Amino acid sequence: MHAQGRSVGLGLALASALAFGGSGVAAKPLIEAGLDPLHVVWLRVAGAALVMLPVAWRHRTLLRRRPALLAGFGLLAVAGVQAFYFASLSLIPVGVALLVEYLAPALVLGWVRFVQRRPVTRAAAVGVVLAVGGLACVVEVWAGLSFDLLGLLLALGAACCQVGYFVLSDQGGDGEDAADPMGVIAFGLLIGTAVLTVVARPWGMKWELLGAAVDMGGSQVQAGLLLGWIVLIATVLAYVTGVVSVRKLSPQVAGVVACLEAVIATVAAWVLLREHLSLPQIVGGAVVLIGAFIAQSSTPKAAGEGPVAGGSGDAGEASGSGEARGSGEARGSGGSGVQDAERALSAGRTTP
Repeated sequence: MHAQGRSVGLGLALASALAFGGSGVAAKPLIEAGLDPLHVVWLRVAGAALVMLPVAWRHRTLLRRRPALLAGFGLLAVAGVQAFYFASLSLIPVGVALLVEYLAPALVLGWVRFVQRRPVTRAAAVGVVLAVGGLACVVEVWAGLSFDLLGLLLALGAACCQVGYFVLSDQGGDGEDAADPMGVIAFGLLIGTAVLTVVARPWGMKWELLGAAVDMGGSQVQAGLLLGWIVLIATVLAYVTGVVSVRKLSPQVAGVVACLEAVIATVAAWVLLREHLSLPQIVGGAVVLIGAFIAQSSTPKAAGEGPVAGGSGDAGEASGSGEARGSGEARGSGGSGVQDAERALSAGRTTP
């Protein structure tokens, strides 16, 4: 049964990576046609929230039981990631934006080492160095940053927000009062819509563009078709399969599969949007993913247990099971809640 559940989890994680990977490719033509990036984000989140509204009503008791979880998921995993990511797409290529987001594992381990002042393993440090070095190749620092600095900062903002996706996806399933993932997603989208409505002010949107055709790598595609893909596939399907996969796998395993998202997005942008990367950028992207993989394989330990050590396969499987994630009582002692968060953060998503 366990092997079957793991296979299902891997399949869901792969489906999530495929779905998330197509969001930027579908959104960029809309942005280049004249839609503000925040308006595209609002359409994406609001459309998905409308689809998930019946699910939210079914799980309405979550508002009373887990308000902090829902608020965090809506603000970070939905509104924050999408807003920063889509804003960066107006300034830098899709593949570069996603690769910047894969600095998330490095950011987590940097927090552990320099803020919490806890040691990390040599393997984790190597992963961070590889990820940062690979990113330097992607942005071609020797050319004085060949990409827009603001776009890179926005993508980095998405990386900072996206860690909440795995933290909240994993911790939401802990204990006897575990929140149903479908309900968390539904309310996260509703809360994200409320926040983005204030920020994006969609009443000023160029609504007429949604009925027109837009350019996609030299071909004309209906904007409504792209929007439908963004809402139904790259949002609803992506979030549902992603959150459920984290519940069935460890965050580390789900995060490794999520690395495919950057590859999928880069290849899709190459084929559909004609966004070509140079050989150093391709090599740098591969190094970023390798570094992220190594960093994700490092499972932080609680304080007093020594350095942040690389987890074994058995440990990874245990961390993904309901029993190993532990009860609220265990999480309340000796900073183990921070341990759970760090373990989930090391998986680092994506996007968006």
